[in-house]
Amino acid sequence: MCRNIRTLFNFEPPATELEIRDASLQFVRKLSGFNVPSQANREAFDRAVEEVAASARTLIASLVTHAPPRTREAEAERARQRSLARFGPRGAA
Repeated sequence: MCRNIRTLFNFEPPATELEIRDASLQFVRKLSGFNVPSQANREAFDRAVEEVAASARTLIASLVTHAPPRTREAEAERARQRSLARFGPRGAA
């Protein structure tokens, strides 16, 4: 589940509100063990997602780096290369 949480800091263009919320949702899902909470837990679950997203926004806005911003395309390529090294080419028999 948490494999979907991606680094959001130091990207050009910066992380979108949707990316922050999606990462927050995945984090709360992992912590709670609920993919979809029951009606009884929906309010607490949604509140937790919003609170985590707010904390993530604050964190990202507060961090400082001297490294050049990364691009999503370059990071996706690095992930493909790691996957290739780990699992080999797909479809190879």
